[in-house]
Amino acid sequence: MFEDHEIISTIEMVKNENLDVRAVTLGVNLFDCISHDLGVFKKNIRKKILGHASRLVDTCDQVGEKYGIDVVNKRISISPIALVGASFNADQMVEIAHELNDIAKTVNIDFIGGFSALVEKGIAKGDAALIEALPRALTETQRVCASVNVATTKAGINMDAVYEMSKAIKKAAEMTADDDGLACAKLCVFSNIPQDMPFMAGAYLGVGVADAVINVGVSGPGVVKRAIERNLADQQLTLGRVAEIIKRTACKVTRVGELIGREVADSLGIQFGVVDLSLAPTPTVGDSIGEIFQALGLSHIGVPGSTAALAMLNDAVKKGGAFASSHVGGLSGAFIPVSEDLNIANAAHKGYLSIEKLEAMTCVCSVGLDMVPVPGDITEQTLAGIIADEMAIGMINAKTTATRIIPVPGKKAGDKVYFGGLLGEARIMDVPHAGLTDDFVTFGGRIPAPIHSLKN
Repeated sequence: MFEDHEIISTIEMVKNENLDVRAVTLGVNLFDCISHDLGVFKKNIRKKILGHASRLVDTCDQVGEKYGIDVVNKRISISPIALVGASFNADQMVEIAHELNDIAKTVNIDFIGGFSALVEKGIAKGDAALIEALPRALTETQRVCASVNVATTKAGINMDAVYEMSKAIKKAAEMTADDDGLACAKLCVFSNIPQDMPFMAGAYLGVGVADAVINVGVSGPGVVKRAIERNLADQQLTLGRVAEIIKRTACKVTRVGELIGREVADSLGIQFGVVDLSLAPTPTVGDSIGEIFQALGLSHIGVPGSTAALAMLNDAVKKGGAFASSHVGGLSGAFIPVSEDLNIANAAHKGYLSIEKLEAMTCVCSVGLDMVPVPGDITEQTLAGIIADEMAIGMINAKTTATRIIPVPGKKAGDKVYFGGLLGEARIMDVPHAGLTDDFVTFGGRIPAPIHSLKN
């Protein structure tokens, strides 16, 4: 039950503080669509997805209008294509990507995720075909998103896959050079990827999940910032009290997300999955993770104290969400994407946030090196080294980490890139020693799992 002041404060969040449901994502299991005939397979997945998704957009709009809360993005996630399409070669994988793109257009969603592979312990035939297909698939489609999981705490890091992904990223960037390497903005490399995440580009429907499920992503950086600012005049305010404010705010936001998600699921006759309470920013002023740091008294995100502030923020968000719902999942925490957050982009441009500090902060946040534009002449070895470092953080700490790095062809550190929409804009970050061709990443094999993974 809500008390009157809670209802009033939630209305204020929606009205003036940029609270919205950032994404409603319909997950569709495609394992019953498997066929060795490409034509039959494409026909099967079209029928299956359209059968569940034909009313998705209209239903989200109706539920959002009913409660006065915008559902900003409507999306679909599917079973990993490297698994359900394991019998197909790279060219056929590209054809599948085109089919998925056309399906997304048909149901009027912005992205479909699940052009994915899980290769933390080895690369199978279908995985190799999908990885080979990635540059073309992401270049030739607009709405298909891809993810590849190369590490877990239980399996270690597949360094062969890390190096292959660095080559795929470089090639995808080169193929979309006229758009500043835009294809790479639709590709995530993961450690410990969640199976139920509604946020792109990493969303896919995991094995062991229901035949169809609705997952919801709620974002509220503007809400958190305003909640902190309202209490700054309190002479008794301490960081412990700030954490409590963030926790209570996250609780209210989670309740809003679950309300919308369950009603959409019930209307579609589909199982409700999870609320992913990730503070995912937009390039809009007032809807920024970076501005939360300034509300906490830091001049810019990236200055000393930023990692501690992010740790407090992330933990409080998770505690509040877990209290509000028994079905919190996905990532649930704070994103720190460079181009998608105007404040973070500015801090990076002014030198307050370096790529090394960004990596340090990913030790305590939900994602990793997200939407980071880097010089186009970065070597495959250096890129693979950056990915491997981020995967190691996830593996050792038993948490999800990811990289969405964009080598921008023909541009150098300090040059401006513009991706458009929620993907935002930024200056290319400086990468020290970007031209190195060290042999470490080329040894291949698998970095073994840490000792604390032995919990059976």
